[in-house]
Amino acid sequence: MAKPTDVRPKAAALWFLPVRTRVPLKFGAETLTSVTCARVRLRVEDKRGRGAEGWGETPLSVQWVWPSRLSYEERHDALKEFTRRLVKAWAGFDVSGHPIEIGRAFIEGRLRELLDGFNGERGGEPMPWLAALVCCSAFDIALHDAFGRLHNVYVYDTYNAGYMSADLGHFLAPAGSSDVEFTGLYPDRFLVSPRPDRLPAWHLVGGKDWIDDAERDGSEPKDGYPVLLRDWIRADGLKCLKVKLRGNDPEWDYERLARVGRIAVEEGAHWISTDFNATVSDPGYVNGILDRLLIEEPRIYGMILYVEQPFPYELEAHRIDVHSVSARKPLFMDESAHDWRLVRIGRELGWTGVALKTCKTQTGALLALCWAKAHGMTIMVQDLTNPMIAQIPHCLLAAHAGTIMGVETNAMQFYPEASLPEARIHPGVYQRRRGEVDLATLDGPGFAYGAAVTARELGEPAEARE
Repeated sequence: MAKPTDVRPKAAALWFLPVRTRVPLKFGAETLTSVTCARVRLRVEDKRGRGAEGWGETPLSVQWVWPSRLSYEERHDALKEFTRRLVKAWAGFDVSGHPIEIGRAFIEGRLRELLDGFNGERGGEPMPWLAALVCCSAFDIALHDAFGRLHNVYVYDTYNAGYMSADLGHFLAPAGSSDVEFTGLYPDRFLVSPRPDRLPAWHLVGGKDWIDDAERDGSEPKDGYPVLLRDWIRADGLKCLKVKLRGNDPEWDYERLARVGRIAVEEGAHWISTDFNATVSDPGYVNGILDRLLIEEPRIYGMILYVEQPFPYELEAHRIDVHSVSARKPLFMDESAHDWRLVRIGRELGWTGVALKTCKTQTGALLALCWAKAHGMTIMVQDLTNPMIAQIPHCLLAAHAGTIMGVETNAMQFYPEASLPEARIHPGVYQRRRGEVDLATLDGPGFAYGAAVTARELGEPAEARE
């Protein structure tokens, strides 16, 4: 049944904002030294013709969304071209409702059609679904923001029966072995409200990061920001460290974890997580590292809060039983968690948690969150090194999700200068102090960006449809 608050998309504009890293960030077998952020302005209207504009932004992180032997340039150009095509598709998408209802209809229908057509035109290696979701996410985020702005309400106060016509039973199906029932429930049932404004911040220890003085080789930046892990911990009061591992070199991975763990103990950090970036094919690889830590470095083993996505993210093609890993430590899906259906498969295989990302759409993140929490799974919110306004929905999702521990936030490590205009509006969102980020200034309609969306000069859009 339609609501008087329903909207539909009417116009869209797209900007590409290039950002360079101050230090390289290793993703699996590849290394990121620059990224293009897609910023979107989306206009919606209700049935009375009232309109509002919303904003969304996502890094088009080529190496993460499309691991391949194709050149970076070929993949990067494909992502940008596909995002351009989404401008016309979103501006002409004739579906009305709440953003979750519109977003789900676009993702399940129009986005899949567009990706199939795009890959058919290109030929060769197809662009993955994960890449399509990331390109789409800035539009979906902007849709949620515009809805809140039109009705002058904080967007997280709209995920309920007062604004949504369809309950969760319309979108989700429970696991066959459970007694979960979604009929009559809405996302607000699974969200934290009121939100906490201070969140523990996870620091990323990249595969090419300098751990201690012995690793200095003269190539490290001299820009006034910390370089060594110890200096980051001291400067930002860090308590949580996420460690990137290789997944194909057990000795290197073990030594890396042990070295980071010893520094964490000496500097007063409390928690570690491990991220293999989907490079492992055998659970025995992860189990061997964890078991050796348990024997040789029991304190460091105890500090590992969870293990993130060691195995290939195409769960339907790689149905690896991972119960032996999750029997040792909580095991979180990241790249695998495209939507709630894959979370359901993951749960059957032994995964115990879900790492959400706004870059896979706000709509998809919320639905996956609801499915996972209803089935007793644990939640985390992971970063795609979100700068500028991309950081704000990312942190708000973590604040409302009830994560296992805070939020990963690492743009201040890899491109701290990129967000200076936005940081003048919301300083606590873009800096880590006492090991936390502070969201207290985020107060207003939509995603509460406030003046952050006008803090920088964007120039002419790369693509627009009015």
